[in-house]
Amino acid sequence: MSNTPPPQGFRPGQRLIDIAGAVRREPSIPRADLAALLARHGESAADLAEEAFSEADAASLRRAAGRLVDVLTETDTDRAAHTINALLAECGARPRLSCHDGHPWHLHVDRGEDASWADWFLASGAMALAQLLTEHGRIAWGECAAPGCAALYLDTGPGAARRYCSSTCASRTRVAAHRRRRREAERDGH
Repeated sequence: MSNTPPPQGFRPGQRLIDIAGAVRREPSIPRADLAALLARHGESAADLAEEAFSEADAASLRRAAGRLVDVLTETDTDRAAHTINALLAECGARPRLSCHDGHPWHLHVDRGEDASWADWFLASGAMALAQLLTEHGRIAWGECAAPGCAALYLDTGPGAARRYCSSTCASRTRVAAHRRRRREAERDGH
């Protein structure tokens, strides 16, 4: 595996969505699958080896992801902001620039280089959400509104707030609503 970060740099918001979504879909997601997700987001092979990222670390990361799902599914901006502040305070988050493992300088908000995986994920996830909330002035994430889909998504694009994880879910919901209205109109004799 390469220690080189993705070309666009670190994307902690997307990392949060990917890991929290995976844990939400499969609460006991295997350690190896979590390690693969972390690797796709730039974590080094050495940091993800079993002795550095153990089953106990994976279990604590799963619990941390579950806690962040609560924020990712919150629809009230004030409640989300207060929860994010509480997470940052709990993690002892103090922003610092870090340059390690061949990565360029990037922001860390955990307790230090020896922070646990759970502390790191809670702190970096809360910081990513705080940055998104301040940048957009609103909750810029959510849970898909399509029936039968509970995927998490980021809403960082321009325009109106998103309600769906993908254009597929949005289209499927619009088509189902159209068909339902048409059936109702036919039934009512219109």
